[in-house]
Amino acid sequence: MKQDQAQKLRELYQRFNKVKQEKATKVISITSGKGGVGKSNFAINFALGLIEAGQKVVLIDLDIGMANLEILLGMNPKHHLIDMVKYKKSIWDVMEEGPNGLKLISGGSGFEEILDLSEDDTNYLFTELGKLEGQADIILFDTGAGISKESQRCHLAADEIILVTTPEPTAITDAYSVVKILNHQDSNIHVRLVVNRVQNANEGIAIANRVRMVTKQFLEKEIDVLGFLPNDSLVFQSVLEQSPFYLKYPKSQPAKWMKDMVNIYLNVDSNNANITGIKGFIQRLSQFVKK
Repeated sequence: MKQDQAQKLRELYQRFNKVKQEKATKVISITSGKGGVGKSNFAINFALGLIEAGQKVVLIDLDIGMANLEILLGMNPKHHLIDMVKYKKSIWDVMEEGPNGLKLISGGSGFEEILDLSEDDTNYLFTELGKLEGQADIILFDTGAGISKESQRCHLAADEIILVTTPEPTAITDAYSVVKILNHQDSNIHVRLVVNRVQNANEGIAIANRVRMVTKQFLEKEIDVLGFLPNDSLVFQSVLEQSPFYLKYPKSQPAKWMKDMVNIYLNVDSNNANITGIKGFIQRLSQFVKK
């Protein structure tokens, strides 16, 4: 009887550990073709929507030379990601808690300096980042607009990319350029499109279809449409108040559309077959660093 019980406990332990090992933290790189399309604002409110839906989220600001996330959240982080390496702090020391349990890590000087670290410092950075595996369901990297060498490396190392654009012709053209450059490096990259500041859903659908058609025709690349966000004065007001619209105006149209977007993202498209997690991200990123 005792032997049977011990065997059952061993089997239960093995099943538990298997689940733990298979639970990978999804790494998402958020970008845009040009600045001023609301990328960072999207990142914050998308993160808050994910948290409300029960996800543990870490938001990391890698927008080189900018501190948009902390400004938009009205926060003043004591430490940055680069401080963690310089002063040998842990990942938990540089992580700040924002509204509704949102975890924020500011990049400080940005990704450019991170990729220029010594071998020892790079190993330390990767070791600390690796501690997030399993501690968060999703890590969101808010990268700089455009397609710099540094941001490109982050995109190619991530599990997937969220590309934010607006109906503005230059924003659409630049968004297409991002897909073109990344697809040239890796035709298997997974890109999701968000069209911000649309007048209505029909405009969002039209813009998304245009981008998808062009990328399919000229790049033979299929991209997914994540959703749309309306052009609403409350979004601008929330920026002025340094308070995310998802929390400040929860009954507004932008908040409702964001909630729908999050629910679709989590429930309709829940295929995690290609998720390699933060460890996979670090492995791919390390290959770029060594070059």
